Amino acid sequence: MAEGAAEVSAASDGGGDLGTVEPERGVAPIKPQYLTTKEQFHEFLEAKGQEKPSQDSEAVDPAGNDLAEPEAKRIRLEDGQTEDGQAEEAAEPGEQLQAQKRARGQNKCRPHVKPTHYDKNKLCPSLVQESAAKCFYGDRCRFLHDVGHYLETKPADLGPSCVLFETFGRCPYGVTCRFAGAHLGPEGQNLVREGLVQAPPVRNGLDKALQQQLRKRKIHFKHAEQALRQLSRGPLPGPTPEATVPEGREAEGAPGQDNCDSQLAPQEPDTVGPPSGPLRTFGPLTDEDVVRLRPREKRRLDISGKLYLAPLTTCGNLPFRRICKRFGADVTCGEMAVCTNLLQGQTSEWALLKRHPCEDIFGVQLEGAFPDTMTKCAELLNRTIEVDFVDINVGCPIDLVFKKGGGCALMNRLAKFQQIVRGMNQVLDVPLTVKLRTGVQERVNLAHRLLPDLRDWGAALVTLHGRSREQRYTKLADWQYIEQCVAAASPMPLFGNGDILSYEDANRALQTGVAGVMIARGALLKPWLFTEIKEQRHWDISSSERLDILRDFTHYGLEHWGSDTQGVEKTRRFLLEWLSFLCRYVPVGLLERLPQRINERPPYYLGRNYLETLMASQKAADWIRISEMLLGPVPPNFVFLPKHKANAYK
Repeated sequence: MAEGAAEVSAASDGGGDLGTVEPERGVAPIKPQYLTTKEQFHEFLEAKGQEKPSQDSEAVDPAGNDLAEPEAKRIRLEDGQTEDGQAEEAAEPGEQLQAQKRARGQNKCRPHVKPTHYDKNKLCPSLVQESAAKCFYGDRCRFLHDVGHYLETKPADLGPSCVLFETFGRCPYGVTCRFAGAHLGPEGQNLVREGLVQAPPVRNGLDKALQQQLRKRKIHFKHAEQALRQLSRGPLPGPTPEATVPEGREAEGAPGQDNCDSQLAPQEPDTVGPPSGPLRTFGPLTDEDVVRLRPREKRRLDISGKLYLAPLTTCGNLPFRRICKRFGADVTCGEMAVCTNLLQGQTSEWALLKRHPCEDIFGVQLEGAFPDTMTKCAELLNRTIEVDFVDINVGCPIDLVFKKGGGCALMNRLAKFQQIVRGMNQVLDVPLTVKLRTGVQERVNLAHRLLPDLRDWGAALVTLHGRSREQRYTKLADWQYIEQCVAAASPMPLFGNGDILSYEDANRALQTGVAGVMIARGALLKPWLFTEIKEQRHWDISSSERLDILRDFTHYGLEHWGSDTQGVEKTRRFLLEWLSFLCRYVPVGLLERLPQRINERPPYYLGRNYLETLMASQKAADWIRISEMLLGPVPPNFVFLPKHKANAYK
């Protein structure tokens, strides 16, 4: 390696070509002895590490091909899809323009492949849950009841051991588990290992009775309706309005309890709805029955100086948050949940609110455009789930949200924005926070004007992402503007967010006066970033350690999504989404200059071993190969195109 570096230095001094010594702008500065070309990189991976190409010629190559832009920046479809795309280009200009306009903001190139093999020969849930004496569906059941026939058609096991059985002593998926050989008896019965602890309860689940009431619209939101009526008459006085509460009001459900009876209790006379007679209460009278929490009595959110993991759509799932908690994240937040979907009782949306016991400081993020739905959703969550804070998404830049008036659009809808913050703050017993961007347009900053208003409206904390909606990721975050906003928000704490990938970046961010930093893409590229910040060091983590992290993620995913076929493939899909970010990480030992910056894309390089090189690949086929190391072979006709790859280098 040293000889190769010397040759590069001599070649650059003699020829005057400094391309290998000073990489072009936006490219990570990797040591010359590790650089290679695109062709040799893929040849090395296809050879499965058996024979490593010579690197001397790569290092002294003055052409600079090794710094070519990765192909992953331009999404390419498969050959068959490319031919279809060319056929579409040959269409009439008017039709092509209309198609482009219709597809704007939507990833139309992403194949919508619904796995149909999940529904074929699916075993009846009564057999899976070992209650074969009675089928849940009776004569209308369309599932399979012959366990022998199911085992004949079931694919082979993916591994010799089941994570759920090894961890909790019992696998709830029984014969449908893709690792069933580890816990099935000679007659197909599901074995139980005595003495092991039961699975820890994942909080904030959706109760079936509550879901049915939401779907039938039988939930009454009297506190939200009362707050909305007061807001319609005019702004409520003071930073946090205090509702006038009559005596004898029934008890509200404490956070973390499914109190559906209180939601269906008779309404007060001044609420909308049919009169229901005098109010009757049951049980002992408590202070909460009589007195509403005053603003000063609310639980305070004191997270200054803590490391805050950002709510990340798709990738910020519960297994990933467990990985980040293990590496030192202090505050976690669930993925963005749409309030209208929550009010409709959608199972997939409520799954975003689940909380693992290791998440000691946890919040949920809501997205909406109108005060009525946001306030009602806040009241619903206040009664049914257990969180430490609720965050309003005022930073989502995607068209699907923006055109409906949510996300960044709220920054230009001050009247609605004020009603949302005041209304939600009135019905919540936990602190209310807001996450927003610098503005909508690139050169028109709005955050410094909104921060004093948010402080007066009752927000407990604001997180500011140093980019506008139009800017997205085309430029670096504006930390100078964040420093100006700290003074505008005082004494309300302000967290900063943007471009933090090392402990030096975090230290510079804290020098601006922010109360703390929120980490988003940096955690996706290297979740051990929280450890680096707390220990103030660069961690040259090995490829085997990174593979162990991915293995732990798959174990957490099987616990969360299940170990049957559907759960395994869902775990694989989220693993591949994460790998589309992890491939951008460059090991510390390969860099000429520390630290790696988040806007620097890695050139093609050969790592210190085959696994390190494989993890640097930006091809989905290589990510699938990594997933097969952890979850076994992929099913037939498996197709994967990452959601976020189109914006990976923007």
